[in-house]
Amino acid sequence: MATIPDTIVLKRDRDLDGRQNDIWVRRGLFALLCVVPVLALLNLFGQRPSTSSAAVGAAHLEVYAPTRVRGGVLFEARFNVTAQHDLQKAILVLDAGWLEGMTINGVEPQPVAEASADGRLSLDLGHIPAGKKYLLFMQFQVNPTNVGHRNQTVQLYDGDRKLAEVRRTITVFP
Repeated sequence: MATIPDTIVLKRDRDLDGRQNDIWVRRGLFALLCVVPVLALLNLFGQRPSTSSAAVGAAHLEVYAPTRVRGGVLFEARFNVTAQHDLQKAILVLDAGWLEGMTINGVEPQPVAEASADGRLSLDLGHIPAGKKYLLFMQFQVNPTNVGHRNQTVQLYDGDRKLAEVRRTITVFP
């Protein structure tokens, strides 16, 4: 039989005397570590889209996008403008929260023009005849350091006249 090294105490190190609960502490900490991915799989931090809309006599604006996302993910937002009356110069104005900490990967179809409206993104959609729909898709990627809540208000204008406004927020998880 081999001799026991000087630094080993069999009662403490082999028999775990006085440390019977240590295994349960380790198992509990490991279970807590596993809870976060399980909650993510259940889409608690997910990017399930929801619909927000506003309607006035002249037009109906609908925004279909997630309200909770994780850093690094790609997501799509859909803006649906239905004209009840002729919109001569339809303009969508997106709050700064749509761009802050986000990368725009694509806009389809391309708007007639893009501009800044006091730090907000202004997309000129052009003429939308009465009874017609204009569907705009935007693809985004969330920058991993972008954590928190952002206002994502969307406003629909016909020239200088504000027609509709959809107020929403997005929560970005790490």
